[in-house]
Parts: sequence; structure tokens; C-alpha cells
Amino acid sequence: MRTIATHTGKIYVNKDRRLEFLTVGDYGKENNIKADFLGLCQEINGVLHRPVDLTKKWVATISSQKGCPMNCQFCDCPKYGFYGNATLDDLRYQIETILQNEAVNHTDRFNVHFARMGEPTFNQNILVFAQDELRVLVGKYITAKTVHPVVSTMLPKKNTLLEEFVLSWCRIKNLDYQGEAGLQFSINSTDDKQRNFQFNNKSLSLTEISELAEKLPMPVGRKYTLNFAVTKDTILDAKVLTNLFSLQKFIVKITPIHETHSAIQNGFDVTTSYDDYDVYRQFERPLVQMGWDVIVFVPSREEDQDRITCGNALISGM
Repeated sequence: MRTIATHTGKIYVNKDRRLEFLTVGDYGKENNIKADFLGLCQEINGVLHRPVDLTKKWVATISSQKGCPMNCQFCDCPKYGFYGNATLDDLRYQIETILQNEAVNHTDRFNVHFARMGEPTFNQNILVFAQDELRVLVGKYITAKTVHPVVSTMLPKKNTLLEEFVLSWCRIKNLDYQGEAGLQFSINSTDDKQRNFQFNNKSLSLTEISELAEKLPMPVGRKYTLNFAVTKDTILDAKVLTNLFSLQKFIVKITPIHETHSAIQNGFDVTTSYDDYDVYRQFERPLVQMGWDVIVFVPSREEDQDRITCGNALISGM
């Protein structure tokens, strides 16, 4: 296994298991998030790197699959190929490796994102692991006031078990975790043509996603998230979004499309998103005016250079 040090944590690459996963600390929401509904109203024109404290918030980003079959145009994971789902033992291994290799025995918050490589809704092991094993496993190594798992899905049209998985995850979120779990839909654009390009025509249409969203129970605790990874060319129509999704169930999260090799090769403008809030303001303001709770998340240059952000996969270049 290879371990790569980053400014905020470590990336682990195990070529034998065909897995890549990482551990990072957090700058603190006041430093890289704008969310008026949370009282965080300062526009972010660049995020300065600063020391992180794992005892406050510790983030583990693990792979649900070995590579990814989705072939999104902004993501490097498809460059690696696809070798199937992570097993339950693979999921345990990733979390244990992360926990064993830090001199930390307590954290206020331990977040687990099934988001390094793979589309989690293809892997039923995620449901079993989160419901039955994750909290027990974390408790063997550290005390955590909160364990918060998050599923982010590209909503693959060829997954015949997509609805079943998503509804099962909602039950786990609302009942097993009493709201302390996350569900994120990767939307990226309110224009189906633009979405079809970005997701290589493998994601559901917006209408189909809206129909699935209507079936979701009201969230306990945190609302579900509609995620938009944006550039200045993104089409995000607040009226279209409001007609399709419930403000009572969902919040909107806006992030940049990251500087992956694929994003650059496929012509995404990823050169201005980190130090110019103008890129985000054009999307944020109309949504807020229509009553949406909006989170704008901006990474630091160091985080993107370290390739810890979504869409990266160092294993694809090894």
C-alpha cells in the first residue's frame, strides 16, 4: 500500500485491493462555506490553508467500488477501469486503515463519504455496512460524538435497484442515525443536454430524478442535498429547480468542478473557481431569492493540488 501525505491528511492507494481512500481534516465551516441560512454570510474569494484539527472534524472518504462504471466527463476514476464493488471486508479495511494511522482517540465528528471511487447505489454492501457495522467499527478505535455517513449518487439510469437503494438509505438516515446521515444527488445542471454530456448520458433525466425525489420521506435532521459542481458555463435555472424539487426536503450545495485531468481534457473551465466568488454568486443569489437554503463550498488551492477533491483518482495514473 502507498501512503501520500497531503496538506490536510493522507491518501491511501492499495493496488492489490484496487482501492483508493483518504483521510482529511476540515478548515472549519466559517472558513470555506457561505450559507446565509446558517449565518455564514461572508463571500469567499479564496480559502487560505491553515492547520486542521481532527479532534473537531475528521473526514474519511472511501471507495464504494474499484474504479467506476459511470464515465463522467469531469472525473478521473473511469481512467482506472472498473473492477467491481468493494466488499464488506474492503469497506472495513478502508475505515480501519484510516483510524489506525492517526494519533487521535477522540473527535467531535467523524464523517464518512462514500465518494472516492464508484457509484455507491450499485453496491448493496454500503447499506449493510452503514446500518450494522460502521458505528461499532469506529467505536473500537476512537470515541466520536457523531458518526455521519454520506451517500452521493450520480443517479445511474441503468441501476434497476436505484429507487430501492435510495429509499433504504433514507430509512437508515432517518431512523438508524436519527437524521445524522447524508444523501446527495449530483445534479450539476438544470439543462438535460448539459447533464447528458457531463454524465455521459448515464444519469436519469431531471424529470425522472424529480419523480424519485417525490417518493423520499421527509428528512429527519438535515435535509437531502442537490449538488451542483459548477463552472461559469453551468446552466442552473432557479425556477426550473423549484418546479422540480421540494424546498422542504432539499437544500442546494454549490461547489466547483475540480481540476481533474479529465475536466481539463474535456474542456471544462476550471481556472477561476477558487479565488473568484463571481462564479458562485450568479447561481447562489437567484436560488436564495426563491427561498432555497444554499451552501457554497470552496476548497483551497492546496486541497485541489493535493487531489483530495471529488473526481480525482491517483490510482488511475499509477
